[in-house]
Amino acid sequence: MRLLLRELGDPQNAYPTIHVGGTSGKGSTATMIAAALGAAGLRAGLHTKPHLSSMTERARIDGIPIPEDAFGELLSEMMPAIERTTAEEGRPSYYETLLALAFSYFAREAVDAGVIEVGIGGRLDGTNVLVPEVAVITNVGLDHTEILGDTKEEIALDKAGIAKPGVPLVSDASGAARDVIAGVCREVGAPFFATRDLVKIEARSGEPYGQSFVATTERGAYDLALPVLGSFQRRNAATAIAALEKLRDGLRPSIEAVERGFARLVIPGRMEFFPAFPSVVFDVAHNADKARGLADALLETFPEKRFVFVVAIGESKDAAGVLEPWLELPASFVFTSFETQGRTAVRPFTLVNVAQNVGRPARAIVDPVEALSVARRNADGSNVVVVTGSTFVVGQLRDWWLANVGERSRN
Repeated sequence: MRLLLRELGDPQNAYPTIHVGGTSGKGSTATMIAAALGAAGLRAGLHTKPHLSSMTERARIDGIPIPEDAFGELLSEMMPAIERTTAEEGRPSYYETLLALAFSYFAREAVDAGVIEVGIGGRLDGTNVLVPEVAVITNVGLDHTEILGDTKEEIALDKAGIAKPGVPLVSDASGAARDVIAGVCREVGAPFFATRDLVKIEARSGEPYGQSFVATTERGAYDLALPVLGSFQRRNAATAIAALEKLRDGLRPSIEAVERGFARLVIPGRMEFFPAFPSVVFDVAHNADKARGLADALLETFPEKRFVFVVAIGESKDAAGVLEPWLELPASFVFTSFETQGRTAVRPFTLVNVAQNVGRPARAIVDPVEALSVARRNADGSNVVVVTGSTFVVGQLRDWWLANVGERSRN
């Protein structure tokens, strides 16, 4: 990654950055930070992964993905550097190429700041070429264990690899994971700040398809209205605020700008609610932490409802750990699959057996669109259809939904 970027002129050094890692919530937190910067009048580049619909989503400025023609032109311009890198060190991966393209696009468009989400882990991730203004580790859970380690402590150690001397690091991690991250920060000389020590949250009620709350810091009180659901998004908002407050003058948004930015927040596929009949929620939840967060958010938001889940899970994931919190809900399940290069889904019939073993109604329908159609037909006014699991199935069905049911169903 360093060689490829050097061949490209080190575009990642052309603007200040905020580096956002963690097991869950890092994409939402990064999006919140970018939204607040944009509301403050700054041009904010945002790199998140994976994408839902198009790889152009991985390089956004002021919330708008790179245009397809600009994407093609920039990739063509990068090819000589890619070939030189290939000759010396081997061909950059798909992820590294798209990351380098985002860095280059932000430099070419002269953004005021770039908000960059970590891919996997931290220490050896391609984004760890950055020396940011602020680093963030949202939380630590068990995901990518085949790469990062089998315990939260091991995973925290890898994620803490983004700590840099003199760079503030903000984290909402708790317990032993927090201790590991704080210890690494001490070793490298990175000031460590715990979100829960800096930001206090007071929830309010009354938002039908969103949530309002007050986040209080030493700086003052943020009166926030988030058009996204889930208590986990309040934690993400608190972490975003803590990170924003650590930015230097000229980058740090005012309280009012943060409030405006958060109020306009759009996070596709993250507890995204469409109040149709039946209502539908799209939420990427492909690890146990995300699954627990989704279950808690559904109970908080729809306490009187039953749920019909449409689920596909990648073969590399802990399927039993993902399903466990959902099987505790008043729910039935339609398990499905997805097709994408290099990735395989757990067989739907395997997941049916897991659900039926604990007494939950379940069926397998391999085609995702048919699975969603059946779930909708079987739901009534007392149900919420929940499309979740793999990014691939959520992205595919969300695209189908917008094309066939449309924005008219959105609040």
